[in-house]
Amino acid sequence: MAAADFLIRFWGVRGSIPVPGIDTLRYGGNTTCVEFLIGGRRLIVDCGSGARNLGRRMQAEASRSADLFFTHTHFDHICGVPFFEPAFDPEWTITCHAGHLQPPESLPDALGLLMATPLFPVPCSSLKGFHYTTFTPGSVLDIGNGIQVATTPLNHPGGAVGYRFTHRGRSAVVITDHEHGDAAIDASLVRFAEAADIMIYDTMFTAEEYERHVGWGHSTWQSCLDLAAAAKVGRPVFFHHAPARSDAELDRIAETARAIAPQTVIAAEGLELRL
Repeated sequence: MAAADFLIRFWGVRGSIPVPGIDTLRYGGNTTCVEFLIGGRRLIVDCGSGARNLGRRMQAEASRSADLFFTHTHFDHICGVPFFEPAFDPEWTITCHAGHLQPPESLPDALGLLMATPLFPVPCSSLKGFHYTTFTPGSVLDIGNGIQVATTPLNHPGGAVGYRFTHRGRSAVVITDHEHGDAAIDASLVRFAEAADIMIYDTMFTAEEYERHVGWGHSTWQSCLDLAAAAKVGRPVFFHHAPARSDAELDRIAETARAIAPQTVIAAEGLELRL
């Protein structure tokens, strides 16, 4: 993790539920988990099922600290927590950031429900590596090493938070889960993502599919390209793929999207992007 690095790794790119199988081999079937290596620090967004493989890699490294940013606590974004090995290791210091929950709700309480008897045999209190902090969406977090973390509320049932990581003039934005259509929030996202090098965006649906899923809290790949163009984003990254979306379907979406915006990237497990 050299100090000059700004590296993004994708460990899980699906939404809703893990979908292993022959139709998802190339893009992957694990749910959301994205790792950022920035300025000598490890930042993680969400702890879906993809976090299991990330955790195993982290255990093999010398570093014993990380920042974990939760967009929200729907199941697909936290289901990897009980299988994320560093979380149980007291030698780790993993600072967990959450801004979508308001008192009396809290992140430990939400994870406690996930790991409560009779649903899981190991209690949340066993997460000795986790340390919790909260923030108000819209605030800017200074986590050190010259890294700035801007936050913004998203349009999603129960609330969700988007993040923008900036270091030495380079920036990456994560906007998932989000439903376009709220004029005020959409306008704020244009400002939030302005001139970002990379924007990782919720592309659960196509425009045609969205008509049947209004109110579900998710967006389309067409809206991703619209936002990227309006905000002058360098590379839009399609993310949070629908669980029913096959590799072949994602290939066709990629071909269509790149005819409009050649710089478009389709997130896949194992993909690395370096700024």
